[in-house]
Amino acid sequence: MLRSTRFRVALTSFVTSALALGVVSAWLVLDAQNRLEDGAAQVARERAAAIVQVLNTGAAPGDLRLLIRDSIYEVIDQKSGGRVASCPGFRSSGSIVPGGGFQRGDHVATLHPGEIDLSMDESVGCARVLGDDADYVDIRLHVMADTSGDSKYAVYAAARVDDSGQAALDSVRMTLLAGVPVIALLIGVIAWFAVRRSLRPVEAIRSEVAEIGAHDLSRRVPAPDSGDEIARLAGTMNTMLARLDTAVTRQSRFTADASHELRTPLASLRTQLEVLLAHPDRLDWRDACENALLDITRLQDLVADLVLLGKLDNAGPERPSSVRLSEVVESCLSGRQGVHAEIEGSPVVAGNRGRLERLLRNLVDNAQRHTRTGVVVSVSTVDGFCVLTVTDDGPGIPAEDRERVFDRFVRLDDGRARDDGGAGLGLAIVADIARAHGGSVEVAEHEGGARLVVRLPSAGEPRS
Repeated sequence: MLRSTRFRVALTSFVTSALALGVVSAWLVLDAQNRLEDGAAQVARERAAAIVQVLNTGAAPGDLRLLIRDSIYEVIDQKSGGRVASCPGFRSSGSIVPGGGFQRGDHVATLHPGEIDLSMDESVGCARVLGDDADYVDIRLHVMADTSGDSKYAVYAAARVDDSGQAALDSVRMTLLAGVPVIALLIGVIAWFAVRRSLRPVEAIRSEVAEIGAHDLSRRVPAPDSGDEIARLAGTMNTMLARLDTAVTRQSRFTADASHELRTPLASLRTQLEVLLAHPDRLDWRDACENALLDITRLQDLVADLVLLGKLDNAGPERPSSVRLSEVVESCLSGRQGVHAEIEGSPVVAGNRGRLERLLRNLVDNAQRHTRTGVVVSVSTVDGFCVLTVTDDGPGIPAEDRERVFDRFVRLDDGRARDDGGAGLGLAIVADIARAHGGSVEVAEHEGGARLVVRLPSAGEPRS
């Protein structure tokens, strides 16, 4: 379970959302706190400016109690260093003056319980600003330090962060502190169920694939109609299963046909040898050996074709070389009677010359078995393809057989009736060689015979 995709996604969602929400919440709280602090500092600056303005008019520090209301301040005589006015009244240990002496600007000071006395007359003007909790809690203040115009007095004015705003911010802070983990956990749970629901089709696909055996490739995995990646995965797997089913079926049929084709000459050879051994005085040994040699030759040809087909089925990508089709035609037609060649230009393909010669040889052999007067081999280049055409004037190939004639061990009725007919692998080899070279082969329409057309990608002119 801990290694499942659901758990990992849920954990990742929880951790990511917790971090994201935590960072955002912390930034929001800090920003709000900074705004409150900046507001208090601004109030302290305004109060300090007001006190300095009053002192600059010639008023005495003692008059500030009557002139400045609702302000926390402390005025120090620069010469003696003694306090000359303050609000509230401070006990001996109390002061809002920052340590280290006078420094103009904004400072932060903390008043502890017992450092002020709200019962003193000095506290009347600022008791409300200090708040009702001034006697028993620490009070954090922003203090603005300034001097009077004649630099006789150091003025310290302070302001407390807005209580209602701070309370609201504290409430938000506690809510976020408790709520962020809960929300992150909720997101993780939602991710758990969402992934579980999303992976349900995957589990159905896995279960179906686990039950599909080598002899039951006709089954297909369920494909959801969602149109998402899982649906495409199911479609790809069904396509793969269809290819495997076709390959296994083709292999089984190929094996059965090959067994049948091998059995016939072997049975004939065995029969001849048994009869010859049983009746040596009734048979001509020379004729029997010649017949046996014909069966062995037929077996050799069949095995060679099977080996070639096996190589074509399992062959990986080869490093091609430039092959002139004109040279292939000249090599294959050398010594043949009744075959005419028509070559246009000098077409070149990238491939294996030996395989291409075998392709043409099979086509010509097939045409010569069926022709009446002769065979025409033509080579040309059309639309970037090298076109190799073999035409005969025999009985032709029926339209319904023009596709299956390239299947393995397929022989038409006319071919089966011929004594010199092959095992039905010649055109199958042609089709496999053409596909291996990125081309195709087909039976074209032709009056008065058969025309087989091979198209191979042109490689242009070879370098001399």
